[in-house]
Amino acid sequence: MSPSPTRPSTSHTSDQSVVGCKYIEFEEASRRKDTCNVIIFGQTGAGKSSLVNLITKTQKVPTSPDAEGCTRQTTVYEHDVVTQNKTIKVQLFDTAGLDEGSQGTVPNPQAENALKKLFQTLPKIHILMYCVQGTKDASALRRNYKLLSEVKGNVPVVLIVTGLEQREPGMEEWWRNNERSISDLRMNFAGHACITALTINEGDTNKIKQRREQSYRAVCDLIEQCCPIKNIVLFGASGVGKSSVVNLMAGKEVAKTSLGMKSCTLHWQDYAIDFDGESYKVFDTVGLEEPQLGIKDYLISVENAYRLVKELDRQGGIDLLLFCIRAGRVTATLQSNYRLFHEFLCEKKVPVVLAITNLEREQRMEDWWDQEHNNFNRYQIQVAGHACITAANGLQAGTQMADHYEESRVIIRELVKRFAADGQKQAWIGGHNLFVSLMRRLKELLTGGSHLTRKDLVPHLTKRCGISPDVAKELANMIKH
Repeated sequence: MSPSPTRPSTSHTSDQSVVGCKYIEFEEASRRKDTCNVIIFGQTGAGKSSLVNLITKTQKVPTSPDAEGCTRQTTVYEHDVVTQNKTIKVQLFDTAGLDEGSQGTVPNPQAENALKKLFQTLPKIHILMYCVQGTKDASALRRNYKLLSEVKGNVPVVLIVTGLEQREPGMEEWWRNNERSISDLRMNFAGHACITALTINEGDTNKIKQRREQSYRAVCDLIEQCCPIKNIVLFGASGVGKSSVVNLMAGKEVAKTSLGMKSCTLHWQDYAIDFDGESYKVFDTVGLEEPQLGIKDYLISVENAYRLVKELDRQGGIDLLLFCIRAGRVTATLQSNYRLFHEFLCEKKVPVVLAITNLEREQRMEDWWDQEHNNFNRYQIQVAGHACITAANGLQAGTQMADHYEESRVIIRELVKRFAADGQKQAWIGGHNLFVSLMRRLKELLTGGSHLTRKDLVPHLTKRCGISPDVAKELANMIKH
């Protein structure tokens, strides 16, 4: 890869042939909010570029056969990391090697400055991978660890020890031999992986191949561990202000809003939101409301619900259900929406919290809950927590309503942080049975639902949802019965 003299801190190539791994411009990468950002750094020749090849399962990133560096500037690769539990969209920042002399590819002062600048430029860094050779002992790690400690802030650092393909009795032996020294030198790591990033050749032994696969899993598990993006599903009737609640949480306009009761979310939309050091993905769903859905809207709901269940399945499940309602009378429709998501979609295994909007004119917003909370018990709507808020932005500064809006941002964020925390959700597994239950419940909301035939459902499931004909017929039969 040839360096760009006008942009010493970035690198780019137009080669898009890498399957599942794409080079992207640094400027574009720094603006992304829906990715887990991983910085890979370490001494020249430690195997940083080989580590990128390991993670992406390609051999497209240039590597050096000796201790001379081949990465001249920070290069960014986009890739979907697939673990046992979820798929994580990551950006891998491959940095120039440290500790090279004045005659090296990148002199050490220049490499250190580029690393420091990277920390200043990126708005969010999720994980730092400190890459070291397995031939080094713990004391050799100290200098670059100290450099990192000056700039890393609260970002977790994991240690990746490379070149251990011949280590006996196993690669983990390096850590057992050096763990005490690392502790004595006051180096703290959020995790470690003892690996080989060796390119597999046709004549390699099964042992080497197994060690590389083991290495891939170990590194991907570290990424999953240190990139905990929580999934929140926002649901409720059209016109209650769900999209405005998304903007309230984000602190800026990221979701389109509508002025009337007509929904502006025709399909579910997802938004990447960061606040207070945590990352969330918020799914804004299609509103379900009175008057009851017609057949056309039902078929659209079939498509959207199936895609949502499948996507959340892929991303590891749901951490929190955020039920959005407009302040007013508690009705059977609210109960239907609650049961649809809490009981049928998530099998009562995901915490539900309530956001009550349209309270900007109240002297004290919490008064509404004090007066109305018993009505939720009557309809068997049980929530883990609630937030009495206004999501109406653009109010005149200095007024009580404007103050309520700023107060509401604090309230809704605290609610989300508290109940989307680790350990709140139970095991949740999606799949066809959940989808069928969801569709049956939707069908109960229909006017004239008896006119919906198996013949209507099968082509829709096949063409619009991408389900195989056999599975579509099976689902249609189950939904109808």
